[in-house]
Amino acid sequence: MSVYTASGIVAWSDTDASGRYHYTAAYRWAENTEHALYREVIPDIDIGRFPRRATAASYHQPLMAGAEYTVSLEVEHVGNSSITYTWDVIGPNGVCVRGEHSVVHVGADGRPATVPQTLRERLAPTTAEVS
Repeated sequence: MSVYTASGIVAWSDTDASGRYHYTAAYRWAENTEHALYREVIPDIDIGRFPRRATAASYHQPLMAGAEYTVSLEVEHVGNSSITYTWDVIGPNGVCVRGEHSVVHVGADGRPATVPQTLRERLAPTTAEVS
Protein backbone atom coordinates (compact mmCIF):
# COMPACT_ATOMS: atom_id res chain seq x y z
CA MET A 1 0.00 0.00 0.00
CA SER A 2 1.07 3.61 -0.57
CA VAL A 3 1.84 5.79 2.45
CA TYR A 4 1.90 9.60 2.38
CA THR A 5 2.85 11.86 5.27
CA ALA A 6 2.41 15.50 6.17
CA SER A 7 3.36 17.33 9.35
CA GLY A 8 1.88 20.29 11.18
CA ILE A 9 1.49 22.09 14.45
CA VAL A 10 -1.78 22.10 16.39
CA ALA A 11 -3.19 25.62 15.93
CA TRP A 12 -5.20 27.29 18.68
CA SER A 13 -8.18 27.20 16.28
CA ASP A 14 -7.83 23.38 16.19
CA THR A 15 -8.55 23.15 19.92
CA ASP A 16 -11.49 23.30 22.26
CA ALA A 17 -11.63 25.49 25.38
CA SER A 18 -9.22 23.15 27.20
CA GLY A 19 -6.45 23.73 24.63
CA ARG A 20 -6.64 20.10 23.45
CA TYR A 21 -7.33 19.39 19.79
CA HIS A 22 -11.00 19.18 18.87
CA TYR A 23 -11.98 15.82 17.45
CA THR A 24 -12.86 17.35 14.07
CA ALA A 25 -9.30 18.67 13.64
CA ALA A 26 -7.98 15.15 12.99
CA TYR A 27 -10.38 14.78 10.04
CA ARG A 28 -9.18 18.11 8.59
CA TRP A 29 -5.52 17.10 8.98
CA ALA A 30 -6.15 13.76 7.24
CA GLU A 31 -8.15 15.45 4.50
CA ASN A 32 -5.44 18.08 3.97
CA THR A 33 -2.89 15.27 3.56
CA GLU A 34 -5.16 13.52 1.06
CA HIS A 35 -5.66 16.74 -0.91
CA ALA A 36 -1.92 17.46 -0.96
CA LEU A 37 -1.46 14.00 -2.45
CA TYR A 38 -4.02 14.70 -5.19
CA ARG A 39 -2.46 18.09 -6.03
CA GLU A 40 1.02 16.54 -6.18
CA VAL A 41 -0.15 13.95 -8.70
CA ILE A 42 -2.53 16.15 -10.73
CA PRO A 43 -1.80 19.84 -9.94
CA ASP A 44 -5.06 21.16 -11.46
CA ILE A 45 -7.27 18.40 -10.04
CA ASP A 46 -10.82 19.28 -8.99
CA ILE A 47 -10.68 18.17 -5.36
CA GLY A 48 -14.46 18.55 -5.14
CA ARG A 49 -14.80 15.39 -7.20
CA PHE A 50 -13.81 13.18 -4.24
CA PRO A 51 -16.66 13.43 -1.69
CA ARG A 52 -16.62 11.30 1.46
CA ARG A 53 -18.56 8.04 1.46
CA ALA A 54 -17.69 6.82 4.96
CA THR A 55 -15.50 7.93 7.88
CA ALA A 56 -14.46 6.57 11.28
CA ALA A 57 -11.89 7.52 13.90
CA SER A 58 -10.77 6.43 17.35
CA TYR A 59 -8.98 8.78 19.72
CA HIS A 60 -6.09 7.57 21.84
CA GLN A 61 -4.37 10.59 23.39
CA PRO A 62 -4.65 14.37 23.35
CA LEU A 63 -2.52 16.92 21.56
CA MET A 64 -2.24 20.44 22.92
CA ALA A 65 -2.08 23.71 20.99
CA GLY A 66 1.47 24.14 19.71
CA ALA A 67 2.24 20.41 19.61
CA GLU A 68 3.76 18.94 16.46
CA TYR A 69 2.00 16.07 14.70
CA THR A 70 2.42 13.94 11.59
CA VAL A 71 -0.40 12.43 9.56
CA SER A 72 0.44 9.09 7.98
CA LEU A 73 -2.13 8.39 5.25
CA GLU A 74 -2.16 4.91 3.74
CA VAL A 75 -3.97 3.84 0.61
CA GLU A 76 -5.91 0.78 1.71
CA HIS A 77 -7.81 0.07 -1.50
CA VAL A 78 -8.41 1.59 -4.92
CA GLY A 79 -11.61 0.44 -6.59
CA ASN A 80 -13.07 1.47 -9.92
CA SER A 81 -14.55 4.72 -8.60
CA SER A 82 -13.56 4.73 -4.93
CA ILE A 83 -10.47 4.97 -2.74
CA THR A 84 -10.21 3.87 0.89
CA TYR A 85 -7.59 5.38 3.19
CA THR A 86 -6.47 4.53 6.70
CA TRP A 87 -4.56 7.14 8.67
CA ASP A 88 -2.86 7.91 11.94
CA VAL A 89 -2.22 11.25 13.57
CA ILE A 90 1.05 10.79 15.44
CA GLY A 91 2.17 13.16 18.18
CA PRO A 92 5.27 13.32 20.37
CA ASN A 93 4.07 10.33 22.43
CA GLY A 94 2.77 8.11 19.61
CA VAL A 95 -0.58 7.57 17.91
CA CYS A 96 -3.18 10.13 18.96
CA VAL A 97 -5.89 9.29 16.42
CA ARG A 98 -6.42 6.31 14.15
CA GLY A 99 -8.96 6.76 11.38
CA GLU A 100 -10.19 5.75 7.98
CA HIS A 101 -12.30 7.18 5.23
CA SER A 102 -13.51 6.27 1.78
CA VAL A 103 -14.07 8.66 -1.11
CA VAL A 104 -15.92 8.24 -4.38
CA HIS A 105 -14.64 9.94 -7.51
CA VAL A 106 -17.57 11.63 -9.23
CA GLY A 107 -17.86 13.03 -12.73
CA ALA A 108 -19.25 16.39 -13.82
CA ASP A 109 -22.76 14.90 -13.54
CA GLY A 110 -22.18 14.03 -9.86
CA ARG A 111 -22.31 10.30 -10.49
CA PRO A 112 -19.50 7.83 -9.67
CA ALA A 113 -16.72 7.90 -12.27
CA THR A 114 -13.51 5.94 -12.77
CA VAL A 115 -10.56 7.12 -10.65
CA PRO A 116 -8.19 9.00 -13.01
CA GLN A 117 -5.49 6.67 -14.37
CA THR A 118 -2.65 9.01 -13.35
CA LEU A 119 -3.88 8.95 -9.75
CA ARG A 120 -4.50 5.19 -9.83
CA GLU A 121 -0.91 4.59 -10.98
CA ARG A 122 0.50 6.87 -8.27
CA LEU A 123 -1.45 5.08 -5.56
CA ALA A 124 0.43 1.87 -6.33
CA PRO A 125 2.58 0.56 -3.47
CA THR A 126 5.27 3.14 -2.55
CA THR A 127 6.17 5.50 0.24
CA ALA A 128 6.27 9.25 -0.41
CA GLU A 129 6.10 12.48 1.55
CA VAL A 130 3.82 15.33 0.57
CA SER A 131 4.32 18.84 1.78
